[in-house]
Amino acid sequence: MTPSPIIQLEQLEKTYDLGAVQVHALRGVSLDIEAGSYVAIMGPSGSGKSTMLNVLGCLDRPTSGRYYLGGEDVSQMDDDQLSAVRGKRLGFIFQSYNLIEQLTVIENIHVPLFYQGRDLGECYDDCLKLAEMVGLGNRIHHRPKELSGGQQQRVAIARSLANDPLMILADEPTGNLDSTTGTEILGLLDDLNRHGTTIILVTHGEEVAARAHRVLHMKDGLIDREIQQRTLLRVAAELEGGSREEAPAS
Repeated sequence: MTPSPIIQLEQLEKTYDLGAVQVHALRGVSLDIEAGSYVAIMGPSGSGKSTMLNVLGCLDRPTSGRYYLGGEDVSQMDDDQLSAVRGKRLGFIFQSYNLIEQLTVIENIHVPLFYQGRDLGECYDDCLKLAEMVGLGNRIHHRPKELSGGQQQRVAIARSLANDPLMILADEPTGNLDSTTGTEILGLLDDLNRHGTTIILVTHGEEVAARAHRVLHMKDGLIDREIQQRTLLRVAAELEGGSREEAPAS
């Protein structure tokens, strides 16, 4: 059975009116993304990829066209409705982490739930489990300035999962990290996707995009080309599964 689309875009357009100039950031994009997908969006500066991520993340609304998220048309929602969708259905990971400096690790993880009216005591165990999942169970009372960049991004990943989102949107999540730490963070995203989390990631890096199932290349506000790929991780998983099937019963 083909997975149902978690995202459906129909002739999506976004135009910014700058007075004397109109910038057509998206020019009629139509796209389906199935639940459980891992999608990378690439393209040069000005191609529309950041605008695409903002619209997908309900941080901005399209000028025209339709955007269905989990079967619900969010393209016509007002700011309050979009804020509710972001808080309950989406998780975000940013290049600059966007942690609150005054809060501890576990308090930062709790932020999306705070905006749902749930206090930390009510969901402490859930937040602790997320901290442990990203390898920070022993750092829950530290503040961001006491953590490395990689640890801060781990907090951001845990925070993105706190509201059990439909999908995670990541904007250059390894852009401020060294290569070794970046690989560790991408490994966490790989694990999340293997367990069914839908991930949409904007990146300039070919090696980062190579981990995705689909790569969308944008140019001049349109999807210029698309690559469906079997990543090395998926090939390894398929080979491992095949080995199990072929192994004789003991």
